[in-house]
Amino acid sequence: MLNLPNPDRTISPYALENAPAETAKRGASGFNRIAYAAAHVVADPLADNDPWLAPAIDWERTMAFRHHLWDLGFGVAEAMDTAQRGMGLGWPEARELIERALKEAKGCPGALIACGAGTDHLAPGPEVTIDRIIAAYEEQIEAIEAHGGRIILMASRALAAAAKSPDDYARVYDRILGQVKEPVIIHWLGEMFDPALEGYWGAPDHMAAMEVALGVIAAHADKVDGIKISLLSKEKEITMRRRLPAGVRMYTGDDFNYAELIAGDVEGHSDALLGIFDAIAPAASTALAALGAGEEKKFFDLLDPTVPLSRHIFKAPTRFYKTGVVFLAYLNGLQDHFTMIGGQESTRSTLHLAELFRLADQARVLIDPELATDRMRQVMAVHGVAQQ
Repeated sequence: MLNLPNPDRTISPYALENAPAETAKRGASGFNRIAYAAAHVVADPLADNDPWLAPAIDWERTMAFRHHLWDLGFGVAEAMDTAQRGMGLGWPEARELIERALKEAKGCPGALIACGAGTDHLAPGPEVTIDRIIAAYEEQIEAIEAHGGRIILMASRALAAAAKSPDDYARVYDRILGQVKEPVIIHWLGEMFDPALEGYWGAPDHMAAMEVALGVIAAHADKVDGIKISLLSKEKEITMRRRLPAGVRMYTGDDFNYAELIAGDVEGHSDALLGIFDAIAPAASTALAALGAGEEKKFFDLLDPTVPLSRHIFKAPTRFYKTGVVFLAYLNGLQDHFTMIGGQESTRSTLHLAELFRLADQARVLIDPELATDRMRQVMAVHGVAQQ
């Protein structure tokens, strides 16, 4: 039992109602979908740094979290926006993160990993040319491929600022896709996740932008493993999925509608590369194993209750979703504190965290209910919600 605040400014007692979903260690071989979890970074709460200016990372706990995901059958999508890439985590830290994670993966049989390559070390500005953007992509790709890593080609803020037309996007992607060593996953991150990416692919309308992206993919289908779109629209994802060249995967990045998109329809399905898998990994792993075994009802029974939680974590301003992801890792004992690089533990309100706790209970993703309740009680007390 603990006290939680309500929207009407009252405080009421709450007790957990649901046991955690069953979970077990497993490999990805039991899944009939490729499932990447975009993993967060664990901050070092005892570092003597200025959190708004310089990140401090607990490398031991950060790597342990990757093993947690691999043990549940997930691939790790490394150094993505879930890790606060470009939102507290700069390229020097991301590069070290990638190198460490690739080394860990080599010591973990069957571990699947792909790493984000972008242009975040190149600050947008009037002096930034298309050639400089290409060179920035090439620098990061070279660093990742030098360690045997596969590429997730991230959207570029610099390109969004510098491009004059869709032709500039085609020029950049044609050059990059023409020289990568292995097929990449292209990441189309919507403006709801990063406002600086509005108008990506050279068109403010998503459907017009989709035509540009499809043209790039069609021209380099042999160098594209798939595309992850994060537009929070199942209709747009399904439309694009049905138009992809044969052999090119759709990786859902829709944290609002992932269950039905992964299950698919008579015309196909989406694989997954999701930030919410970081937070709901045990339940999602069991659900994916059930789908792989042909138990579609069990798949939905496990994943459907997680959707309200995900919609809450990813509510607008969506870019603050990382706070909820890290908060669940803290509640579940996967890290010993609720501190984030850049001080982003402050981006969500006390009411938001309280509702997150209730929804996590309904989703059955609190691994150790007693520990979660104890930690939640302490967080609420610090935020001014008196506890008995």
